[in-house]
Amino acid sequence: MIITRSPLRISLGGGGTDLPSYYREHCGFVISAAIDKYVYITLHTTFVDYLIVKYSQMEKVSTLGEIQHPIIREALRSLRIEPAYLEITSMSDIPAGTGLGSSGSFTTALLYALYKLKRRVATKQELAEHACQIEIDILGEPIGKQDQYIAAFGGITCFHFGRDGNVNVEPLHLSPETLLNLEDNLLLFFTGYSRSASSILKEQDERTRKLDPVIIDNLHVVKEMGLRSRKAIEQGDLREFAAIMHEHWLHKQKRSASMSNPTIDEWYELARANGALGGKLIGAGGGGFLMLYTEQKTHLRRVMTQAGLREVRLRFDLQGSELVVQS
Repeated sequence: MIITRSPLRISLGGGGTDLPSYYREHCGFVISAAIDKYVYITLHTTFVDYLIVKYSQMEKVSTLGEIQHPIIREALRSLRIEPAYLEITSMSDIPAGTGLGSSGSFTTALLYALYKLKRRVATKQELAEHACQIEIDILGEPIGKQDQYIAAFGGITCFHFGRDGNVNVEPLHLSPETLLNLEDNLLLFFTGYSRSASSILKEQDERTRKLDPVIIDNLHVVKEMGLRSRKAIEQGDLREFAAIMHEHWLHKQKRSASMSNPTIDEWYELARANGALGGKLIGAGGGGFLMLYTEQKTHLRRVMTQAGLREVRLRFDLQGSELVVQS
């Protein structure tokens, strides 16, 4: 029995500049934070000569080509694991399609479990890059690299994406007091809207590949905001960080009409009128979780709950992908 887990994440700055269509020309920069909500993979051997896979569906297959779940299929193929005498089950604290990077977390947790099965040792960098290879290079998903990397590394981390595809990983340098204040003052509310990140990011990716000056200039500004956010957090100026979040909210909506909707905009304005200094939709946009920064937590929680939103309390995860059980 092997059980692994990888954390979900919130993006604190620079989101969208981690797509190859952008960073291969201009370099990218993202600040991401792992949170204490996880994707779990359970793997154990069985006495039947086929593979059992359980996620939102269940599969029983005898060959790799029969596996419908693309990530599981390609992960097994990449590690040359035959689909027999094995059962793989996945569970998640938060549903997919809600903007918290669940696909990257799923892939890293799965690969980590398969590494353990193969008695193979891999660094966090190797784990993240293998996950990116499967999702981006093999499956052709129009997504970035931050989800796989933050799931592997954990913590509050800066990622520099080079033109050559290399990723430089650098922990954010912040004081213990700033860390606690940031953790306490960030509130996360589920909007009730789920969406596919791929469908939203596909538009950005296509426009970037076509050298659309509007989208490229937009991403330049997002990257610059990410760098400013890093400086503000490392200096302990969380009000400035919140102000940049609000600036980012206004700017991101220029990127695509699908970034928000009238209901979410109303909720954000309600939050701003009741103590939120800044906020953002986590992920590509269009739904998922609304993250708010406030120094009036009790009041804002009551207002947003009365408006019908469900809060998910969060703490930061500092471990990244890890082994939970091996027996």
